[in-house]
Amino acid sequence: MIGSLDLEEERLLQMVNDFIESESSTKTNPTCSFSSCSSFGAAQKHAHFGHANQFTVQEILRIKTEEERRVSERVRKHMRNQTDGEKTTEVKKWLVNCLKMDGLHASLCHTSWVTTPGCPCGNYEYIEVVVEDEKGNSKRLIVDIDFKSQFEVARPTKSYTELSSKLPPIFVGREDNLKTIISLLCSAAEKSLKERGLHIPPWRRPSYLHSKYWKFSNNSCPHCHGKNPKNHKNSKNDRIGKWVTPAHVMIKGWRRELGGESSLSNRFSIAGINCL
Repeated sequence: MIGSLDLEEERLLQMVNDFIESESSTKTNPTCSFSSCSSFGAAQKHAHFGHANQFTVQEILRIKTEEERRVSERVRKHMRNQTDGEKTTEVKKWLVNCLKMDGLHASLCHTSWVTTPGCPCGNYEYIEVVVEDEKGNSKRLIVDIDFKSQFEVARPTKSYTELSSKLPPIFVGREDNLKTIISLLCSAAEKSLKERGLHIPPWRRPSYLHSKYWKFSNNSCPHCHGKNPKNHKNSKNDRIGKWVTPAHVMIKGWRRELGGESSLSNRFSIAGINCL
């Protein structure tokens, strides 16, 4: 089971790499740009990338581990009656409590970041669930109950509308898959907005969307290193860690609630984290 899943992921990764390389060659080769090609050729090329994106997104969403399927089923079950309601903090806290009652290690995470060139300040909330794989290693899953709305754009093209329609209202999955989806959707959104002659807002760029889900990279986050969160203790050494962030994004603050033995309130610099 694990072998076939790894093989599918390798094939999917190659598809994404091929797409990115195709995008790069299109931008650097003026003979293949939309401005210099015939309208028929440009439309064909746009349709080709649109279908490729749709297929890639569908594959990412289809390939799930047993743990992802289990968490996804629980989330869907609890959210079934939450139709068209606001995705408020209270709803997210309620869902976290439901998942904890199901025996899952769930947390409500809050992120915020300061304004930097090309990336305005912002904040976001999502749910984190820590699960164990078949080898006993802890894995971090992201649950975003307001996922699809993050990719809405003004006057979308038909191609972008078809692509965004493939997104689920609620995302449950690994961070690497989430980052790939964000990159693909932001690239498609840029094409759509340019085709409509519209400005690309900074909150629809990858740097802004990626800023919502960054995580710890050191032992301040035990499950990021395969430790069992059930056996984790809040020792002094375990509460010192660093924050994973790209060079152009600075983290201003982060909190976690309902996710373990205690609630934490922290202030960050670009270099690290201090837990109070």
